[in-house]
Amino acid sequence: MPILGRLVGGQERAERFAMACLRLMLGAAFLNGIASRFGLYGKNVGYGNYANYMKYAGEVNSFLPASIVPFFANAATAAELSLGLLLVSGLWVRWAAFGSAVLLAMFGTAMAISFGLVSPLDYSVFSACAGALVLAVFEERRLAEKTGSQ
Repeated sequence: MPILGRLVGGQERAERFAMACLRLMLGAAFLNGIASRFGLYGKNVGYGNYANYMKYAGEVNSFLPASIVPFFANAATAAELSLGLLLVSGLWVRWAAFGSAVLLAMFGTAMAISFGLVSPLDYSVFSACAGALVLAVFEERRLAEKTGSQ
């Protein structure tokens, strides 16, 4: 039996524990970004305020017309808040995980276009995207086993 299975009392419990950790950390990462852009950590931490976030959103989406960047920045904020809350609360996990994967893939792609491929790799954006996909697939499998369909 793998080490984590021994520690938590079995392979199935180890999988559930790992997926709960992944779900909580993805959700916390989204909520951390929200807290930063609204200055909840102070003006010198992270974005510090929404104006700084909007400036960064313009840099990340430098390939878009400047007039539509605020729409995408606000949409990303709404998506991150919603997905973060859903993941942390454990509600609609499969859909929240798929949505997270899409959002992270779009963000990573925008970063790669604007700053080069190293940037999203440095910030583990694609790793988080892959983690969200793993969580979504795990939830799909769990749901299929629960309902008896494959």
